[in-house]
This record gives sequence, C-alpha cells and structure tokens, in this order.
Amino acid sequence: MSFYEKYILPRFLNCACAAEPITFQRKKVTPLAEGKVLEVGIGSGLNLPFYDKSKIIELWGIDPSKELNAMAKKVAKKEGLEVNFISSSAEDIPLPDNYFDTVLITYTMCTIPEVKRANDEIKRVLKNNGKMIFCEHGVSPDDNVRKWQNRINTFWGKIAGGCNINRNIPKLIENSGLKIMQMEEMYLPKTPKIAGYNYWGYAIVNK
Repeated sequence: MSFYEKYILPRFLNCACAAEPITFQRKKVTPLAEGKVLEVGIGSGLNLPFYDKSKIIELWGIDPSKELNAMAKKVAKKEGLEVNFISSSAEDIPLPDNYFDTVLITYTMCTIPEVKRANDEIKRVLKNNGKMIFCEHGVSPDDNVRKWQNRINTFWGKIAGGCNINRNIPKLIENSGLKIMQMEEMYLPKTPKIAGYNYWGYAIVNK
C-alpha cells in the first residue's frame, strides 16, 4: 500500500463523502434501516449518526480499509452505537445466508472492483423479505455528461480510490437478482454533473 493510499486517501474520501449534498442524501436513507442491519462499505462511519437506534437489533459494518474502519469506530463510540466491524471486501462477506433484514449501501458500488459479485453476496445474506437500501452516484442519462464521464473515468479512479463515475447502478442491482421496488434519481445540487447523478431507493430479493 502506498503512502497516498494509507495516509492521504482515507482522509480525502472522508472529506469528499461528507459534502453537504451527499450528507443530505445519507439522512434520507439511513433511518430506513431496521432489524438486523449490515452496512456494506461503512467507510469512516459517515452514516452512523443517522441510524434510528430504536429500529436496530444488530448493526454490522464491512469495509476493506483498516484506516477507514478505525475512523468509523471512533464515530460509533461517539454515537453510542454497538457496531460489529469486519475488515473485508464486499465480494466475500463472511456472514451467514438469509440473516439480515436490511443491507445499507451508500456511495460504495462505484468503488467495488467486482460489484456484481458483491451484489450477489448482498442477496445471499438478505432474508427473503429483507431490503437492500441504496444511495449511489452513477451514469448520467444525458448524452453529453455521459461522454465526459466515460472520458475521465480512468483518471478519476486513480485519484479517488478506484471510484467509477459511469456505472449503471439500476442495471448492476437488477443483474444480481434483486428487484428495485422504489427508486428516485436526480443531479445533486452544488455537485459537478459528472459525479453528481444520484440513484436512491430500495430493492428486494427477486424470487
């Protein structure tokens, strides 16, 4: 791991992902989580202040970055939340089948190397009546914006920890056998269009 990846990138990501428009989106979706909850890509714990504690039975958080996990543990302590942290990739979730009522994933599908495999894992650990709540940025529906997303995506990923700005979030979700039941989408205000097209809602296991 390079000096940049270990010491600079985690703080850069924490700052970028705490921007006001993104935080506003987090406040919309995080309180919807209930029961036994797994947060995929818990990162530095930016969602933790927005959980409705009265709805939570268990809370688990998975992220491959030990540096971000350390930051999240401090937030959990401050918020009085008991979180079971796992330092692992989303492509291999070391938890049992059919266990969680809710999987929360925010601003994470853009970065996971094998996102189809990760969504398959999410489907596996969800109960049959469980929900995957998502909030992600991705490909724009506008041709001109999409062209620029495709042009700079490789460069963008190098400075932003592997983030992709041109992923088709709805398609990625449904290709894993999850059915989107509700979704909204728009450009976030005060955010460059190439990185600001947002999709949020929830999906269920498609039987």
